[in-house]
Amino acid sequence: MARVKRGKAARKHRKRLIKQAKGFRWGRKSKYRAAKEALLHARSYTQRDRRTKKRERRSLWQVQINAACREHGLSYSKFIGSLKKNKIELDRKTLVDLVQNHSEIFKKLIEKVKK
Repeated sequence: MARVKRGKAARKHRKRLIKQAKGFRWGRKSKYRAAKEALLHARSYTQRDRRTKKRERRSLWQVQINAACREHGLSYSKFIGSLKKNKIELDRKTLVDLVQNHSEIFKKLIEKVKK
């Protein structure tokens, strides 16, 4: 059986992995074994944090909506409860956009909910 030399393929694989570790700190950006380990962890963190990001955004929106509601003399929970009673189906992301960019529309929404 003929001998298979794998130097070229192995070097290509290692170079690709080192390239992916660009921007990492210390030896993890240049040493193959450390880079491989760092990328292994980094990939698991990205998967985890895609879910965490959604959680954090929602809680941030809740805080912003609460602050806007308090200015008009209403608490967040009563505001959301009233929206559901009046069958106004707006998600929190849209409500925050109204608060930040269209305050007059949000004010009308508050007045409608207060009735």
